[in-house]
Formats: sequence, C-alpha cells, structure tokens
Amino acid sequence: MDSILSKLFASEKEELYVLDCLAYFMIFMAACTFITLLFENVPYGRYATSRYGFPVNVKFAWFVQELPAFLVPLCLVLWTSAAKTTHLPNQLLLVMYFCHYVQRSLIYPFLIRGGKSTPFASFALAFVFCIYNGYMQVRYLSHYAEYSADWVTSPCFITGSALWLVGWLVNVHSDHILRNLRKPGETGYKIPTGGLFEYVSGANFFGEITEWVGFALAAHSVHSSSFSIFTLIVLSSRAFAHHRWYLQKFEDYPKSRKALIPFVL
Repeated sequence: MDSILSKLFASEKEELYVLDCLAYFMIFMAACTFITLLFENVPYGRYATSRYGFPVNVKFAWFVQELPAFLVPLCLVLWTSAAKTTHLPNQLLLVMYFCHYVQRSLIYPFLIRGGKSTPFASFALAFVFCIYNGYMQVRYLSHYAEYSADWVTSPCFITGSALWLVGWLVNVHSDHILRNLRKPGETGYKIPTGGLFEYVSGANFFGEITEWVGFALAAHSVHSSSFSIFTLIVLSSRAFAHHRWYLQKFEDYPKSRKALIPFVL
C-alpha cells in the first residue's frame, strides 16, 4: 500500500495535511448532521423508510458497511511502513480501535436476530464513512501520531483508556440484552431491562459514546476528537428518539428512566 499512498500524496507532510483536513471536515459534517437530525431520524432500524432506497438485509448491511472500518486499517498496519506501531501508546490506541471493530464487523452482524432491513442510502453512507474514518484514525495513529514515552501513565491516557473500557463493556452488554428481548419466533418490540437499561433508554448508545470520548481523550488528537463528536451527535439523537418512541408505545414504560445519561438527561 505504500506505493498507492506515494502516488496519492507527494510527501508525508501532504498526507498529514490531508488527514487534518479530513478531521476538520468531519467536525463540519457533525454540525450539519446535528441540524438535519433536528428534523429527521437516522433512517435505519425502527425508523427505516423506503424513501431512502430499496431495503438491504440487516445482517448483510451491518457486515458489509462495517467491514471497511476493519479491513482498511488492517491493510494500513500490515502493508505500509506504519512507522509508529513500535511505540507503546500507539499500539494501545490501535488495540482499542481494532477491539471495537472486530466485534462490530466480524461478530455483531452474525448475532443479530430479526431486525428491519436497512435502506440502501443508509447502508451506502455507512460504508463510505467507515472507509473514511478507518483510514483517518489508523493512518494517523500508525504513521504520524507522536507521544512521549510516559504518555501511557499520564492522567489523560489513563482516564481515557478507563472510559473506553467501561464504554466498550456497556455497549457489548447492552447489545446482548437487546438481542435477547425476544424469544425464538417472537416479533414486535419489548421494553429492555437489566444493565444500564434500568437507568436509560439508550444504554447501548451511551456505551459507544463513552468509548469514543475515552478514545479521544487517550489519543489526544483532532482526528480522534472529530470522530467522538460525530458519534456523540448521531447516537445521542438516536437515544432521544428511542426514548420518545418507548414513552409513546408503552404506557407502563418506566417514567424515571432517562434517555441517555443516568439520572441526568
């Protein structure tokens, strides 16, 4: 892949400039998405609609759209010079990234039970985003990010890593709860209970947001921060939408349960 990158960029300085531009553009996209989501839910799952294209099987959609977020970074690490992968902070941050996307692309799609088909537009946009973000995050971490030797003992890294781990565990556990709401052969929606769902409607979203906020704190870069901002905007909107939907659909929905942040919001 080094030969491909050398054809795309005249120098490492130029590629780093492009990576920075991609990060700032993601922040801009996050702002545009925030405005859009004031009027429209992200059209997949219970909010899927034929206005956004023909339906794609949900397992196929999740697997294919998330796979570039794993494969593109894997190629960057294995088949480029990846000059910074010998440094411990970079290695640990890459492990965090890959731990999430191994689970999200190679495990999660095959555990899905039922689920509505994904409109093609949502599927295609997610596929492009995973290529975009996978390249930006891992190329920066594997080849450009520089950290001091004691960065792994700094408060930012320790706190960020702890947040990432807590978020990852909450996310995986919450997905497990949602998968097992229905018994084999059952259809329809049920009120999720257990774990963080006792406190918030969007426990899985809270977990993933916490993951990437922690990752951004530990990585300490505009690239990781832009992704955490984008994730926060998209998933917080979805959590609030789910919360309103549950309250409207179930008369016995727990009134003390918040949308996203336990006891707060």
